[in-house]
Order: sequence, then C-alpha cells, then structure tokens
Amino acid sequence: MIDFYTWTTPNGRKVSIALEEMGLPYTTHAVDITKDEQFAPDFLKIAPNNRIPAIVDRDTNIALMESGAILIYLADKTGKFLPKSGEARYRVIEWLMWQMGGVGPMIGQAHHFLRANPGKSTYGEERYHKEAQRLYGVLDRRLADNEFVAGEYSIADMAIWPWIARYEWHKTDINQFPNVKRWYVQIAKRPAVQKGYHIPKNAGEIAMP
Repeated sequence: MIDFYTWTTPNGRKVSIALEEMGLPYTTHAVDITKDEQFAPDFLKIAPNNRIPAIVDRDTNIALMESGAILIYLADKTGKFLPKSGEARYRVIEWLMWQMGGVGPMIGQAHHFLRANPGKSTYGEERYHKEAQRLYGVLDRRLADNEFVAGEYSIADMAIWPWIARYEWHKTDINQFPNVKRWYVQIAKRPAVQKGYHIPKNAGEIAMP
C-alpha cells in the first residue's frame, strides 16, 4: 500500500496517473496547497521541501518527495513503463528530465504571469509565453517520428501530459502543434489517465482541443 500525498496540480497528477496505470493500491491524502497545508510539520517530515506530491511505501518504509523520483521508484517497483536497462531506459529518463527541468518550471512560470498575474510584467509574460511555445515545438518535433516521447508509453509521457493539459492556462493553441495534439488526445482517452486526473478530487473536465 502506498500513502499518496497530493493536490490538483500537474505534478500531483503525474503520480496519480502512474499509480492508476500501474495498478498499485494507494491511499490518497489531500494536501490543500491553497490553505498552506504543505507547510504542516507532519508533512514536512515526509517532504522536506514542502511540495506535493510525496509518497510513503508501507511495504518498504521508503518516503519520497519529488515527482520524477517517485515515478522512477514506482516504475522500478512494478517493472512497468520504464525499461530495466539499456538505451531504452535512458531515453525515458532523458525525456522525464526534460519535463522536470524545462516543461514544469518554465510552463509553471507561464501560468504565473499569464493566468495568475496578468498585466504585472510584460517582460515576464512575453518571456515565458515564448519559452512555452519553444517547448511545445520541441515536443511536436519529437512526436513527429514517435508515437510517445520515448517510443513506447512510459512515465515520461505521464510526467509531461498533465502540464500540456493546461494548455489554455499558458495561452497555447494546441492545434498549431498537430503531433502534440494527436499524442495529447490519445493519452487523455486512457481510463487510468481519466481516473488519475481527478485525484484527490474532481477539478472539472479535462481540456480537449
């Protein structure tokens, strides 16, 4: 059994989707970041960086924070969605790190300036919108020759997809990126994705182009 600490964010949804795809039993603990519950002392013991998601694996007594680390751990635990060795494994990790280092922080800043604080900084809005579009272009070119980002469906797709699901937040016309659109819709139809998206609570319909 996995204790899963999360909220309705792209980073949280990465892990809930993975848990559903892998068929792992888990108990959800909602950490409402709008009420600063991530700063509670009990949560700090599990996630020293005060960020969701985090897990505690009751089978191993391992507690982990950071969504990328959690995805690798769960994939290795189940033997699913991450090859065990060779180039195929490193391709998945490569694109997972691309999400962690690029898509997450940069598109997150686009959300901050374009949706949460419009009109506060023209420079910030232009900078992060431009970078978001560049990242979409990288993804679109990758998907031109690959059904999924690392060849087969993997934890890399699970990490990237929830951020793309907020394309409206960063003022992106997904129709301008046809390969991303095809990939996005294909993943959105997966039952595990539809279920995982609504953990820990229903946050409305998945955006569809």
